[in-house]
Amino acid sequence: MENALVIGASGGIGAAVARELEGRFDVTRLSRSHDGFDITDEATVDRGLRALNGPFARIVVTTGALKIGDHAPEKALKAVTPEAMIAQFRLNALGPALVVKHCLPLLDRNTPAVVGVLSARVGSITDNRLGGWMSYRTAKAALNQIVRTTAIEWARTHKQLTLLALHPGTVVTDFTKDYLGRHPAVSPEVAAQNLCRVMDQVNPSHSGQFLEYTGQEIPW
Repeated sequence: MENALVIGASGGIGAAVARELEGRFDVTRLSRSHDGFDITDEATVDRGLRALNGPFARIVVTTGALKIGDHAPEKALKAVTPEAMIAQFRLNALGPALVVKHCLPLLDRNTPAVVGVLSARVGSITDNRLGGWMSYRTAKAALNQIVRTTAIEWARTHKQLTLLALHPGTVVTDFTKDYLGRHPAVSPEVAAQNLCRVMDQVNPSHSGQFLEYTGQEIPW
């Protein structure tokens, strides 16, 4: 049985993705609450991933937050603070970047594998029609650039590898409970089914793309 790794596996989407992968994969779960796996601390990420035995056919990074501490999404530019924006970058851009940086030894050069990193449609610059949420949007846009740039680099050495930024849609979790209502929302289980289906259907020609839960490409 092939191996799968879910980062952020104690969260709503992460736990559901791990359950969805079970049966087809031998699933390893990592999270801050259960394992002390803090994606914003490079030493922790390096140590945690070095302790694993690969190769992995799936690695899914499901971490992220819309509200961090007392910093809620901004309604306007005047509400932006350095503390809020830095917190968003640390968790939503830097954290996944560190995981991607240190997970490459867990991927075989010559075996197909998919690495999916949860992003958000609001990180699309082209699709931004409402404004607001400056720090979160900007961090997710940075994450998308990290995925795109890394995919180009990885393609030189790991030609069977597919790296994706994935938008799960609006999912009913603690993450979104204060912001539901604008868009149809699905359960974590449905979101996990959708995300896993997308990862099952892609190939290296899709690497570096920003895909939503239907498999459709989202403009940058």
